[in-house]
Amino acid sequence: MTYIGQQPSTTFDSGIQDRFTGLTTNTVTLTHDISAETDILVVWNNIVQDSSTYSVGGTGNKTLTLGGTLSSGDVVTVYYTNRVMQSVSPTAGSVTTTTINDGAVTNDKLAGSIANSKLSNSSITLNGSAVSLGGSATVGGDNTPYFHVYLNSSQSISSMATTKVNFNTEVYDTANAYDNSSNYRYTPTTAGFYKFYIGVTYYADADNLEFIFAKIKMNGSTVIATGDVDMRFARGRRMTAVAQCIQQMNGSSDYVEVFAFVASDGGTNQFVGDSDKSTYFGGYKLIT
Repeated sequence: MTYIGQQPSTTFDSGIQDRFTGLTTNTVTLTHDISAETDILVVWNNIVQDSSTYSVGGTGNKTLTLGGTLSSGDVVTVYYTNRVMQSVSPTAGSVTTTTINDGAVTNDKLAGSIANSKLSNSSITLNGSAVSLGGSATVGGDNTPYFHVYLNSSQSISSMATTKVNFNTEVYDTANAYDNSSNYRYTPTTAGFYKFYIGVTYYADADNLEFIFAKIKMNGSTVIATGDVDMRFARGRRMTAVAQCIQQMNGSSDYVEVFAFVASDGGTNQFVGDSDKSTYFGGYKLIT
């Protein structure tokens, strides 16, 4: 025989009854809870009693009041035709993984704090968009602080001289750490490893540019990245030097600047700053 839903149990309760002897009262106490008089059959000295002749009451309707008073030789047998079943909670530690069906517990049933607690015990913690894997390792998060600046107008330079590039316009500066008015340097206030990049475009009024380079310097002296173009055998009018690097910053006093050099065969030389795509400088902190 097939079933819709869960198959019923194939075992049954055996007949349940209470037997009372040697009493001289008109009440007896039942063993099981019932809901009404009709849930039991009362037999007094082998005579079945009509349900109208007795009543039940008390907690769980377990106090049976008979239609008369018993003598010591009377025998009362109570047969249960129905009884109130109880909901039984599993005891502590009795539910195992084999007891729970696969997929029965969904993510929606787990409270966030519980999930975080359990993950934390495994050296995995949730913190906003970042997931810490123990120690200093994380997954996700933001590459902040970051900045991007550019030269919004041309800056004149001299041949055979190294000149600081005065990037004077900010596109992004999440930590307000770039000075775009005097020192033209970036001083991140958060310690860590940073990716820096530059693009410096040179322009001359004739085809007389021979050699150019641009450098990212740390703390005014240490060169951490260099980009150059050598055109000494085929002079040009416009060239772009690019460079990038990864550098550790202490988050307090370390700073970075951009310096450039040009060698030309006469004419007027400039850093081109007609847009943010010509001469630019930027960087961001790496997630580590």
